Amino acid sequence: MQNTRYLECLASDYRRLRQVVTGGPLDAVVPSCPDWSMADLARHVAQVYLHKTECMRHGVEPESWPPDLAGEEPVALLDRAYAALTHELTSRSPDAPAAGWYEPDPTVGFWIRRMAQETVVHRIDAELAAGVPSATVPDDLAVDGIDEVLEVCLAYATRSWPEYFTELMVGNDGRGVVVAGGGSRWLVRFDRDVVTVRPASTDEADARVSGDPDAVLRWLWRRVDDDAVRIEGEKDLVVRLRQLLGVATL
Repeated sequence: MQNTRYLECLASDYRRLRQVVTGGPLDAVVPSCPDWSMADLARHVAQVYLHKTECMRHGVEPESWPPDLAGEEPVALLDRAYAALTHELTSRSPDAPAAGWYEPDPTVGFWIRRMAQETVVHRIDAELAAGVPSATVPDDLAVDGIDEVLEVCLAYATRSWPEYFTELMVGNDGRGVVVAGGGSRWLVRFDRDVVTVRPASTDEADARVSGDPDAVLRWLWRRVDDDAVRIEGEKDLVVRLRQLLGVATL
């Protein structure tokens, strides 16, 4: 996807997120994040936006985070944070350096993509909390999101922070799961010490998760149950994939 398209999706999902937050009770429980209320969700998104703003503005991650934001009304805080974030994202070159946790791509462009994907997931959270119909994730954003959560969030995390995955790696023997959506396929292989992800030209694994891109993205982020996608093959591998994603996307 082009950066302009990411920014377009970010703007659209932010508008929908804000609409849902302002239209529903702020004390509503977020089912996909049951420790949060709708107000907590709004504050979380705002804190994420402000943190990435600091990463771009100063070139280093802030040493003390988060700041005390308790005095700000959640929607006003969300608006302030979104304005600050989009100012940085649009006033800098995508190739400009920016601090962050993903060492292969320490640029503003990384945060353009990451914030578009962050926002669509939390927009879905807000819709779940409010009990309103959820807008479909466009195919291009959903396919990109599948790729991001598998490679950037899962595979990279197992390489960089293996200590968080030790128990779930027990029994890994090179088998894997093909994830398919929108004509694209990824082979997620469970090697002894890491998870690897690469494009799959065929269904070359022991299990398969497939569906339309919107459903597969939601499933990978644990925002829908197994009945939203098609699951074939060795179910224990699919369960392991969900468990690993649960650690990688905390």
